[in-house]
Amino acid sequence: MKLATACGLLATAQALFGGGTATWEMNNYQDFIRGRFQGLSLTRDGRLTVAPQIDTLFASDQPVVWSLAQKTDGTVYAGTGHRGRLYEIGKDGGAKLLWTADQPEIFALAIDPAGVLYAGTSPDGKIYRIAQGKASEYFAPGARYIWSLAIGSDGALYAGTGDQGKIFKVTGAGKGEVYYETGQMHITSLAIDRDGRLLAGSEPNGILYRVSAKDKAFVLYDANLPEIRSIVAAPDGSIYAAALGGSVAKRSQAAMQAGQSAAAGAMTPVTTITVTADAQAGADVKPPQDVAPPKPVQASPGTAPAVQSTPVLDLTGVEKSALYRINPDNTVETLWSSKDENAYDLLAPGDQILFSTDSNGRIYRLTPDRKVTLVTQTNESEATRLLSSGGQVLAATGNLGKVYRLGDKPGSAGTYESPIHDAGAVARWGRLNWRADGGRVEFRTRSGNSLRPDKTWSEWSEPMVASGPVRSPNARFIQWKAELSGSSALDSVTVAYIPQNTPPVVKSINVFTVATPVSTTKGAGSTGSAAAYTITVTDTGDAGAPASSGTPTQTLTRASQQQINISWQAEDTDGDRLVYTLHFRGEDEREWKLLKANLRENTYTIDGDALADGRYFFRVTASDREANPAGSAREAELVSVPILIDNTHPQLQAGEMRRAGGTVDLDVEATDAASPLRRCEYSIDAGPWTPLEAADGVIDSPRESFRIHVESVAAGEHVIVIRATDSAGNAGLAKVVIR
Repeated sequence: MKLATACGLLATAQALFGGGTATWEMNNYQDFIRGRFQGLSLTRDGRLTVAPQIDTLFASDQPVVWSLAQKTDGTVYAGTGHRGRLYEIGKDGGAKLLWTADQPEIFALAIDPAGVLYAGTSPDGKIYRIAQGKASEYFAPGARYIWSLAIGSDGALYAGTGDQGKIFKVTGAGKGEVYYETGQMHITSLAIDRDGRLLAGSEPNGILYRVSAKDKAFVLYDANLPEIRSIVAAPDGSIYAAALGGSVAKRSQAAMQAGQSAAAGAMTPVTTITVTADAQAGADVKPPQDVAPPKPVQASPGTAPAVQSTPVLDLTGVEKSALYRINPDNTVETLWSSKDENAYDLLAPGDQILFSTDSNGRIYRLTPDRKVTLVTQTNESEATRLLSSGGQVLAATGNLGKVYRLGDKPGSAGTYESPIHDAGAVARWGRLNWRADGGRVEFRTRSGNSLRPDKTWSEWSEPMVASGPVRSPNARFIQWKAELSGSSALDSVTVAYIPQNTPPVVKSINVFTVATPVSTTKGAGSTGSAAAYTITVTDTGDAGAPASSGTPTQTLTRASQQQINISWQAEDTDGDRLVYTLHFRGEDEREWKLLKANLRENTYTIDGDALADGRYFFRVTASDREANPAGSAREAELVSVPILIDNTHPQLQAGEMRRAGGTVDLDVEATDAASPLRRCEYSIDAGPWTPLEAADGVIDSPRESFRIHVESVAAGEHVIVIRATDSAGNAGLAKVVIR
């Protein structure tokens, strides 16, 4: 009995699962990039390796580090939001709060050759000079935002501002002027090229300018993305630029919200306008260069400036960001683009490009052959800034305002968490296989039936060091985690499984009639020719045919006959091929009759006269037996609503005619054997049809009485034709002659 019970349970379990083995395979860059990295790199060829060592150099208590700058002695400065704090960080990671601004955001920092630090604050744009630990107001341009700062080759300080797109040149405390007015809203980035000329990136039209003198500029590139976020000038004369789809709006809103908190409600609420536009459309909207921008709004003393809404471009479906190289001959190359990530900052050490993004705070390397490697992932929401520091790279992040230090040697180990895989239904897991070389690789798995891993999921399994069966419970979703150490490298991972066979679904049944042509019945004297006779009568009455042929009566044949078409919609979530069986049953019948089995199409037609008048049901059964073993095949069925077949026209019976002068009254009885009547009308001498009302007021039963009342009938003979129509559209006719 125990053996029989066990066999029965096994058979039941097997019947739940389909017969085809499915696999989830990850073996290329696009597969792996969707996972979570911790201390691992990903090459463009889709290979996971241990990443360079990354350490947390500094962790602030602020949400984001917006800006970085470094002195020649290695001291690093970090400007944060949303409390406007400036930190000084030593080589050993020791940090101290150097200064707290009266504005919530420090978007820009710059250090001059003398080691003097400058900081730009927002949203009430001011520039401060910080020397020997003390800060003093250096220049107030009357702009809302200070987005970028750069020290020129002449020692002057240049400031990129918003929201009127002006570049200021500052030569001393309180001494500054508009150096160039772009007509854009924001100057989001500044740099100095090898010839000492100023480079500026703008928003919202994504224009890269080269400003060679006051009020003199040349457009190097007009990108199809709204914002030039970062610029790097290479020693060979090339210029690298990162463009993206609107981080200005995010930073502006953060600044305004922080400013609101500081002003304790003295500021107008922040408004964000979302504008849907494609990239090209955004690039085509250019402000006139000869139109002066609006004057800055002057705030009353003690009152925060009014908030201006910042458009946010929705670039869904197009490139979200891109990296460009502008060659010395002004030709432009697109080195990289993405529909998923925003590139925030750039570095150009040697012949490689490093850039950071807003996807888990990633840092990428782009080689001269344009191959992208994911160097590391900080697992913060965004990596806002990159800084080269003594052969190492520093990365500032947002969400948690930290500064990470990226070493030049590999770490000891790293882990990778795969994306969640949906088997589509509860699955029986098979083997986990992988291809790797080098050092040790360990795998763990977990599974669950909720879309995201939560406490209902299984715990991570015991580690696997060799391919073998998955050790997690059967479930719909699965995830694996790999730990690599030393010189190990992982190339591909495959999980085999059999999903539970889901039954098909019959969603609808539709029954309708189809008219088909009917050939004219041949007469007794036909010669078999398909050609019809044509009788031409002249005005003399001569038919033009032999006298013996006579004058035949033309018969108006039935124009068409009907067929009944039964069609249905069915689907199988597993994608199994379906086969159908069709039955029918009359309303007064007990058993289903087979119409057709083993149908692979979802339609079937029968002759309209094959079923007598009455109400019928049609049943469609869908089965996936051709795609699954007999023990696990599933089926589903659906029965149609009642279908009325009515090929019989109503019968009309005219009663005795009553005449009074020119008035005629006629009673009519209409009956139908299959369905209720729906309409009755009459016509006099082939004239227009006149509707009739039932004697009981409503035409709704198989038998109805009607009365025709005609006044002022002219003398002579007249013909009244009565027509009754039933629910199926069949019409019955009767004729009455009045003399």
